[in-house]
Amino acid sequence: MKKVTLHFNLLFLLLLSFLAKPLILSAQPVIETGSQKPMPNEWIDKDTHHKVICLTRLDGDNASFYFHNNPFIKQSSNEGDRMIFYNIGKDGKQAYTVNLKTLKTEKITNHTTPINGEIVGHKSHNIYYQKKDSVFATNIDTKATKLIFVFPADFKGSIATLNADETMLAGGQSGDEQKEISKKYPEKKDFFDRIFDAHILNQLFTINIVTGELKKIHQEKTWLGHIQFSPVEPDLLMFCHEGPWHKVDRIWTINIKTGRLQNIHKRTVDMEIAGHEFFSQDGQTIWFDLQIPKGETFFLGGCRLKDLTEKHYRMTRDEWSIHFNVSHDQKMFAGDGGDPGQVAKAKDGMWLYLFHPNGDHFDSEKLVNMKKHNYHLEPNVHFSPDEKWIIFRANFEGREQVYAVEIAKTIQK
Repeated sequence: MKKVTLHFNLLFLLLLSFLAKPLILSAQPVIETGSQKPMPNEWIDKDTHHKVICLTRLDGDNASFYFHNNPFIKQSSNEGDRMIFYNIGKDGKQAYTVNLKTLKTEKITNHTTPINGEIVGHKSHNIYYQKKDSVFATNIDTKATKLIFVFPADFKGSIATLNADETMLAGGQSGDEQKEISKKYPEKKDFFDRIFDAHILNQLFTINIVTGELKKIHQEKTWLGHIQFSPVEPDLLMFCHEGPWHKVDRIWTINIKTGRLQNIHKRTVDMEIAGHEFFSQDGQTIWFDLQIPKGETFFLGGCRLKDLTEKHYRMTRDEWSIHFNVSHDQKMFAGDGGDPGQVAKAKDGMWLYLFHPNGDHFDSEKLVNMKKHNYHLEPNVHFSPDEKWIIFRANFEGREQVYAVEIAKTIQK
């Protein structure tokens, strides 16, 4: 009987040992972000102790949306929030969804020619995009695709945004001269001043999704861009005067029904700059990068649309970021940092940051070491719908991928 008991205990211990091995192997390694190519699917950043996971595990490059474009479809019960992204692989550039709970990916589009557009209908579950002169909508649930609009031969525009009640698309149109400058000088440092100095006619337009009516709502002989509808006011459209930020009062809104224009922030001193503007999720505030003057003192500025009063949160040179974003309650902000070649000339700015307002300044926490990332690709941070993760894109593995870093710090035992 003792031998049987001994053998049973021995087998039990061996079984425990066998079962324990996968648990040890599945624990996230603690390593420097970008120190391996490829990185594991999940790891703990050794410099920040925050967990990072790869969300897009398809071959090829995987691209997340620009920072002010909302790519998320919130879950209706417990099925998991979904994020729309682009995969550039063997099938060309196609839209996919990834379930942020299960990491299951699903292909949404199947076009043989390139498509562009980062527009999501959060009520309809449609994504809107453009293929040459044609605008399409594809439903991410049914995969049904519908032609929405075809631009006329004398007006080649580009869609940019969808209004809050999902009845109107808006975008911009410029002359052929502007397109030729962009084609001849593909690098931003080469085309930026040239387009601004050319004073080419630009126009803003809307497209009625139901009727297909194209309406030209505003035109100026200057470069217009960064077009965004308010997330709550269907008739309020924001745009900017593009060009060297120290030469323009950049941020504007227009009421698409009345045509009323409003300058959101006017420069107060020589060389002051404001830009990379975005709406708060409640639509009540427009936030923007603010430097008074350029490259010297750094703030995130916010203009309350109700009365145009401003709030400024100061940050250090190293904390300055190319783009910022904000949680729904505006108690947390995120930034994607920048390399020494950016306007802040930061010596140690290559980090993803979490910011907490504290009086007139930000208290910052480093989330991800981005020193292996080439900032030619801007990370473009987003808060996940549950606001437990910051989602960003990076190339520290040698190709473009989409990642999420957990806001809560991992405690190592």
